Amino acid sequence: WPWFLLPALVSPMMVGSRMDFSMLLEPLGFVKVLEWLFAIFVFATCGGFQGETALLVSCKGVVNKTITAAFAYPFRLNTVVFSAPDPKGCGGTWTDVYLMGNFSSSAQFFVTLAALVFLYCITALVVYIGYYHVYQQNSKFPVIDLSISALTAFLWLISTFVWAKALADIKVSTGASIIPGIESCKAPGTTCHFLSVTSMGILNVSVVFGLLSMILWAGNVWLVYKDTNLHNQWNRISESP
Repeated sequence: WPWFLLPALVSPMMVGSRMDFSMLLEPLGFVKVLEWLFAIFVFATCGGFQGETALLVSCKGVVNKTITAAFAYPFRLNTVVFSAPDPKGCGGTWTDVYLMGNFSSSAQFFVTLAALVFLYCITALVVYIGYYHVYQQNSKFPVIDLSISALTAFLWLISTFVWAKALADIKVSTGASIIPGIESCKAPGTTCHFLSVTSMGILNVSVVFGLLSMILWAGNVWLVYKDTNLHNQWNRISESP
């Protein structure tokens, strides 16, 4: 029986719909598709990252043992501990060693914005493709779209620079500079050498996509502005004697 109710539920939503996929070739629709894709790239490159940093440790009863600390989004590094060199903990001289820093707020802000932008772009594309005539006839819709576009451009600016700063700190917190801060490596007879860390090139790419998203949304502000009464009023004022 649900199949009989489906047309009754869908038909009110489709009232007044005029499907026009040519809007995707117009600047307003094309830019929205790019914004949607870039939001996916930001979410995937930052939210899907997994890596590890490795040290080479020699201590009592242990020679050149590789220990690792695995980290991932949302980069709560202060909860990530290195694996112990051996079950006896280097004769009792080795204690749990954690990475430094909690960068979850910056990373989650960045990724959450991408997720919200993804959803908004889908909604906007549905309106552009199916209800653009309604969008143009109601002066409130372009103004709302303009306000959201301006706010989104600003949020991309803030979140991208905040995430870029956090990424720089993550690289420091997982790189060779962590050795001097490890007390267990200062124990007599213990030596630690930095071995490697997972490449964070994909995270650099996420910053690039964040900046490109900011530029796209800033340009989108102008495209939407041309559809508002504000632009039309300004044209009438400038053309009047």
